[in-house]
This record gives sequence, C-alpha cells and structure tokens, in this order.
Amino acid sequence: MSNSAHSVDVAIIGAGPAGLTAAYLLTKAGLRVTVIEKDSAQVGGISRTVEHEGFRFDIGGHRFFSKSQEVVDLWNEILPHDFIERPRMSRIYYQGRFYSYPLRAFEALRNLGIIRSTLCMLSYAKAKIAPIKPVRSFEDWVVNQFGRKLYSIFFKTYTEKVWGIPCDTMSADWAAQRIKGLSLGKAVLDGLKRSLGLNKKPNNGMGAKTLLENFRYPRLGPGMMWDAARDRVVEGGNHVLMGHALKQIHRDQVTGRWRVTATRAAGDTVAISADHVISSAPMRELASRIHPVPKTLGHALALNYRDFLTVALMIRSEDLFPDNWIYIHDPRVKVGRVQNFRSWSPEMVPDPDIACVGLEYFCFEGDGLWSSSDEELIALATEEMVLMGLIRADQVVGGAVVRQEKAYPVYDEAYAANVAAIRAELENKYPTLHLIGRNGMHRYNNQDHAMMTAMLTVRNIIAGKRVFDIWGVNEDAEYHEAGHEGALSAGERAALESQRAVPAGRRMVA
Repeated sequence: MSNSAHSVDVAIIGAGPAGLTAAYLLTKAGLRVTVIEKDSAQVGGISRTVEHEGFRFDIGGHRFFSKSQEVVDLWNEILPHDFIERPRMSRIYYQGRFYSYPLRAFEALRNLGIIRSTLCMLSYAKAKIAPIKPVRSFEDWVVNQFGRKLYSIFFKTYTEKVWGIPCDTMSADWAAQRIKGLSLGKAVLDGLKRSLGLNKKPNNGMGAKTLLENFRYPRLGPGMMWDAARDRVVEGGNHVLMGHALKQIHRDQVTGRWRVTATRAAGDTVAISADHVISSAPMRELASRIHPVPKTLGHALALNYRDFLTVALMIRSEDLFPDNWIYIHDPRVKVGRVQNFRSWSPEMVPDPDIACVGLEYFCFEGDGLWSSSDEELIALATEEMVLMGLIRADQVVGGAVVRQEKAYPVYDEAYAANVAAIRAELENKYPTLHLIGRNGMHRYNNQDHAMMTAMLTVRNIIAGKRVFDIWGVNEDAEYHEAGHEGALSAGERAALESQRAVPAGRRMVA
C-alpha cells in the first residue's frame, strides 16, 4: 500500500477523537476509509495514554462527561466494559495555600483574609454597576463578570501562564466559551456570599460540569477508547496508517475526487484517492498543504497555537495527595497544573508504593521550556514540587517527558477573522472537504464536542448534502441543523458577517 495509490470513499487526516469517531461511524456504515496519522505509535492525539515502565499517564486529564446522550452512547458502544466511576477532587494552589475547588466558604475567608474578601465583594459590585463597554478582550469580559479583584487574584496570572500572552490581547470569546455556568470566580463569589449569609442555597455539585462530584474514566486511561476505535476500524476492513505525515491534498477539477499524499519517515509516499476528505489536522497545517494554495493562506499562517509538555514523576509514596489534579496559580513556579494519576485510576500506577504525577507546562514550540532536555525538565519539576511542599526531593525515583505540539488553538484578537476567512474560502471551493475537531476548526473544545463534529460530518456525507452545520456545535456538544449559527462565538459571528459583507469577487482575497 505504501508505494501505490488506492481508492476509498473517505480519507481522514488525523487519528484523534474526531478523526477516529468519523472513521468508526463510516466503517459501520459500510464505507471505505483510510486514516493517516503522523504519530508512529499511538492514536488518540492529546487524548492518548502514554506508558513508561508500566506507569500510564494522560496528556492532560480527560473526564468522560457529556450532556449529549449520543456521545455517551457511542463511548459505551466502543468501550462497553472498561469504564470505572471515579470521585472528583481538585484544589487550587495560590500564594502558598491550597483552596478547595469549588471553594469552601470558611476556607476561602481564612486563606484570603477578611480585608481581601471584602475587597473582592466591593470590586464585584463595582463591575456590576459600571461594567466595561465595549467588551474587547478576555480581561474585559472577566472583570465585568467577577470584578477586577477576583480577576487579578484568580484569573490573570494563571491565564497568562497557560496562554503566554497578556489577558488584554486575548479574545473575549475564550472567556465566554470556557467560563460558563460556573467558574473559579463564581465559586469564590458564592463562597464569600455564603460566609456573609447572603446565599444559603446548597450546592449539589451538578449545576455545571466543573462541579461534577464523580466522573467516568477508562480504567487504563483515555487511550483505551481510541485504541478500541482504531481496532474496530481495522476489523471492519479499513486502514489506519501510522507514521504518515500529510504532504499535500489536491482536488481534481474534472472528476471531483481528492488525491491525498502522505509521507513516512523512510521517505516513501502513500497516495489516496477519495470522494471526501475529513481533516482534524491543525487548520494552519492543512491550508499550507492544499494545492493550489488557498488565497487565504496568509490568514491560516497567522493562526497561533499553544504547545504543552507533561513531566511525569514517579515518587516513593503510597498516596501523595487525594486530588485528581491541582491548579497552580503561584507565579513563583512555571508549572500550570499537577495531575495525580492514581486518583484518576488505580490501574494507571502498577506499584502501590510509588505515586505517579504529571506536571503540566504550557509553552511554545522551540522556546526555553520546549527545548530543554528531559533531564533538565525532570529536575525542574522535582524542584517545583519541593518548593510547593508536595514532596521531598529524595522521594523522586524516576521521570519521563512527553511533548505535545499544538495542544491549544490560541484565541488572540485576530483569530476569529482569520478562521472566518479560511472557512469561507474552503466551504465555497471545496464542499467535499470537511474540517472537524479542536485543531481542524481552531476551536478550543472538549473531547465530546470534537466527537460530535465528526458524528454530524458523517451524517452529512451519508446524506450527500449539508444537513447539519458543524460550526453550530457548541461546547456542550449540542448541535443544530444547517444554517443555524446561534452557537457561534460573538467574535466568530462578527467575523463571519464581515466576510459576507465583502463582495463575492473579492471575498476570498487575503
């Protein structure tokens, strides 16, 4: 297969949750499918599970929760016997203190102090009386929602650590999409209200995903799900080609079919002929590989991504701490979050006397963190765990590093206009090219959201027309029929309307 072209109904770029969901459903429907995946060994993208000397760890934590029953049913169908129910516990580390998350009222008062707590309430009141208008940035949105004091304590430092850019240059879309229903600020505010007797309504933990008391999880990590999906695709007679990097896609103007070429590390090329192409590859990478080059390539190249690395430490300790993860808001350390993999599943850690934690660092590919050696990163992670008082240095008995490029699409000020321009050109020129998933659509979303975009794309392909608008899938994996754009972010909606306002003859010009 590596040296000759072969024909399929659908070629799929990327074997993450979106790509494999599409491949699985198309295989069930009896279509011929080939998936190409750049990774030489593992499927699942950032939802894969890495194994090191018997220890398993995630690339970030992945709770299996969705408000979409269709997504839950699909999880159960692919992996019917391997889910476990896990208790949820997480805390925030800020200025040398730990805060339960969601916050407990008296703990928050004790840690913040009466003066700071009162200032938070007054700042919140001011924001409600005199909000910032117009709202242009993440900072504006959060200050309006929670007050400048809460913003400065619990949002600014952590957010800038995660994204590597100032909060006042980030799109408000990020806050509106991710800080929904309940957030850290609301948790703090509710805790303070209860302390002052202003809010006595009990919290049952089910008001928003953030407060779920329990969650489902594959016993050996999320990679189990995507390994199983891949196996079902192969068992159905289709192909998942590992270690194949996308080289070029080209649509024949006469036949309407696509020619997708991919290269292996050895240098040989695979050519695939397909009626449809589904791409979950980063939008920037896809656009640069379309032939002829899109007129909106400049918009694609302007899209930015935040990269990510996990430093797993094996620590001699029976039970290091009970949290599934801890958010690190302390500016003294570079780590953003610490995962405790035994609390995700006891089967992730084979030795009862050894704990395994993952320190998550947010970075840009090629910067100082990314370019550090594994040994340097393991030493840094050890030093920061000691500084936070979580371990002693002599407890560390091993370590491993995993780098993940393009983990998060960045919502900078120009992202919405750039995405709208690319989307408009590709939809107009190439109705059989389908963008799905987090990086394929440049939309920060969860696993279930990415899956739903794939599910609806499969329905559109089988129907032979665009029945559903996958851009209308929102962060709760809800969706709408084609033409409904109510779930688009404010920035995306404005950018899309701007594209439509441009005369047709000039719309696609970068």
